[in-house]
Amino acid sequence: MEEIIFYSLAFSILVFSVLTVTTRRILRAAVYLLFVLLSTAAIYLMLNYNFLAVVQLTVYAGGIIVLIVFSILLTSHINDRLEVTSITRKLGAAAISIIGFVLSFWVIANADLQPKNTIAEAPYDVRAIGMALMNYGENGYVLAFELISILLLAAMIGAIVIAKKR
Repeated sequence: MEEIIFYSLAFSILVFSVLTVTTRRILRAAVYLLFVLLSTAAIYLMLNYNFLAVVQLTVYAGGIIVLIVFSILLTSHINDRLEVTSITRKLGAAAISIIGFVLSFWVIANADLQPKNTIAEAPYDVRAIGMALMNYGENGYVLAFELISILLLAAMIGAIVIAKKR
């Protein structure tokens, strides 16, 4: 039963991801992205990663999608359609996607996925996770945390520039 649920969630992620990048209506793209994020949170719940599922729902499905929808509604008309892309851009995007898929498949196929006994058991309490996120020493993730915040800021600035292009 779990396999059926997993494959149906994976299929919905694939379908809504394709719909997100192929639709010409920007508000529909945001709604399709919401479905992708909700399905991802459901997979986290299946894996018993409750903290990641809650973060996924709260930060991404809650905050980021609301931010995207408000920026769409504030900067454009709801019935606006994106312009049709040229065939050269479509072919370029397809080529880059295929290269990314092949590279990802190669990395996964060559990865050593056997569990190692040297890895300590990960802590499950939120305090330990928060301390690891804010630690800059060994097993600290503060650099990755700051890089992700800069990436999100750049994405917001890019979205504003694209929206205000007209």
